[in-house]
Amino acid sequence: MSEQKKEIVLSGIRPTGNLHLGNYFGALRKFVAAQDDYDCNFFVADLHALTTNPDPAQLHTNAKNILAEYLAAGLDPEKSTIFMQSDIPELSEMYLLLNMHVGIGELMRTASFKDKARKALGIGTPADDSDEAFEKEIIGAATNKRVNAGLLTYPTLMAVDILIQKATLVPVGKDQLQHLELTRRFARRFNSFYGVDLLPEPKDFDFGGAPVKVPGLDGSGKMGKSEGNCIYLIDDPKVLRKKVMRAVTDEGPKEPNSPMSEPIANLFSLLELTSTPEVVAQFRDAYADCSIRYGDLKKQIAEDILKVTTPIRERVNDILADDQYIASVLRRGAERARERASKTLAEVREVMGIRPF
Repeated sequence: MSEQKKEIVLSGIRPTGNLHLGNYFGALRKFVAAQDDYDCNFFVADLHALTTNPDPAQLHTNAKNILAEYLAAGLDPEKSTIFMQSDIPELSEMYLLLNMHVGIGELMRTASFKDKARKALGIGTPADDSDEAFEKEIIGAATNKRVNAGLLTYPTLMAVDILIQKATLVPVGKDQLQHLELTRRFARRFNSFYGVDLLPEPKDFDFGGAPVKVPGLDGSGKMGKSEGNCIYLIDDPKVLRKKVMRAVTDEGPKEPNSPMSEPIANLFSLLELTSTPEVVAQFRDAYADCSIRYGDLKKQIAEDILKVTTPIRERVNDILADDQYIASVLRRGAERARERASKTLAEVREVMGIRPF
């Protein structure tokens, strides 16, 4: 397949902490496998992270860590464009230009803005959750805290990330589907307003496979940083084993072929992701005949997870120690990303009438 005919995939991640097992099995492993078949573009969204006003030193450290983990897990700068969002100045200008076609109301109605704005102001969800009540709540809040404009226009910047690269395939989680639909709307509106066919409408993309849900260790839900139920790719063996051994269980099956409770089903999900079919069958049989020992199950899961994460952790440490390599990867990625971004920006400026005299 020629490079020109490959569909453009784009994905970014905010540097808010280290990658965990859910990130790896849910997305990163798929990214690695897709590099030969698609025009892949992966970036660290450090500009998006600014909406929460992070500590500058911590932001820089987190961005470097995420990049190292991406590379250690198998993203290849020879095959994919890997870059730092802030290294693409064209994004900021197109962000401004696209905002001229985005309504305040449609931004304020997004579910993520409502949720994050209330968290920023330290208020809960009221009984009246209408758009009108929310507007009064945010604008007229009697507090010295504030909701920054960057949080409001987050969907615009996300749209620009996608549209400036003319990406057509964007893997997103459920919490970002509304933003992706806004991106489609913004592209359609821009094209219609100026009578052009310039910005493609992207669609969600799962790389052709079924979505992978990686459960947390707390007995319910999926693995996530904010839930505190993670196994991080860089956890050392001692820490990882301790986390798994503390995972929530139940009293064990009382009768043969009993249905599994959610915490136990979650542990078996982790086992299936990391162990061989023979090992999974062995523990399923033990559960079915009530001979299972949860301690043995957890030890097996921990050792099999370590087989996945240990090579990644070791490569992360090597990469973090090589600043010259990191700089070269980002320099090369920025050059590639800016080449397409500058072309799109020039087209947008021309269409909008911002032309040289």
